[in-house]
Amino acid sequence: MLTPEELTRCIEELCRSKAREFALLGYENVTGEEVWACVSGRYKNGLPPLYQLVNDILSLKAPQFMDWAMVRAMKGKIESGDPGI
Repeated sequence: MLTPEELTRCIEELCRSKAREFALLGYENVTGEEVWACVSGRYKNGLPPLYQLVNDILSLKAPQFMDWAMVRAMKGKIESGDPGI
């Protein structure tokens, strides 16, 4: 059985691995932290079972991530009052 710290390290490594996968596809600036933010943002009522969490990380597609990143960027512009042009 994994300790909570070991489990956290494993999930962090999964997210870094997904970020490296995206880098191979041409998205070089994606970080593991951003992958985690994208995936974990779906969980409004706490974390799901581990198998679902791992599946959500490993099945994340680049277009899904880029949609999330675009929305995040647009929300930042709106909240900062930047018209974006």
